[in-house]
Amino acid sequence: MNTTLYDVSVWVIPLVIAITFHEAAHGFVAHHFGDNTAWDQGRVSFNPLRHIDPFGTLIMPAILLLSHSPFLFGYAKPVPVNFRALNNPRLDMVCVALAGPATNIALALIAAAAFHLLTYVPENAAQWVADNLKNALVINVILAIFNMMPIPPLDGGRVAVGLLPRVLAAPLARLEPYGMLILIGILILLPLAGSQFGLNLDVISAILRTTTGYVIQCILVVTGNS
Repeated sequence: MNTTLYDVSVWVIPLVIAITFHEAAHGFVAHHFGDNTAWDQGRVSFNPLRHIDPFGTLIMPAILLLSHSPFLFGYAKPVPVNFRALNNPRLDMVCVALAGPATNIALALIAAAAFHLLTYVPENAAQWVADNLKNALVINVILAIFNMMPIPPLDGGRVAVGLLPRVLAAPLARLEPYGMLILIGILILLPLAGSQFGLNLDVISAILRTTTGYVIQCILVVTGNS
């Protein structure tokens, strides 16, 4: 197996699993609280084929990996949720939004705990399994932390909309159509602009990296890997 194919296999597999379980969790919790939209469309499933977006889940991560990008990012087809169909729209929306990041943290814990089982893996496959588990830990924590940013349509934004007083929740909810543009602005364009003037404006990314590192360390401690 050449290095490139090996690298793709140990990054794309855990990424597909992380994104698939994240989206399926949203659909499952929405169904539990009364919205059958995702259920009726067959999206309450842990079958990756029901959630994979050809570009966002496969092509874009592969391009980033092959171009030696400093970060790996991807996304699945968003699970459709009709928040008005939920039994208690505001509170249930919070639960539906939290389901995705919570599932990623659970997967990260499972991956870290599985490090203890590597001694039972055949020697010729141990390194490949270890790299998959390591990347699964990192990817799931990054997805959980990134998605909890309080900007709609990210999960953290929907949690904020559900918990904040309506006077604050309403204007935040109206940002949802522009959420991805805001993210591109603060994560990519703002740092690029700052670098032109010798300023480090990459504050959000620094906070995300620090938080991610802290959560990974906590998971390693909890699972006895520290």
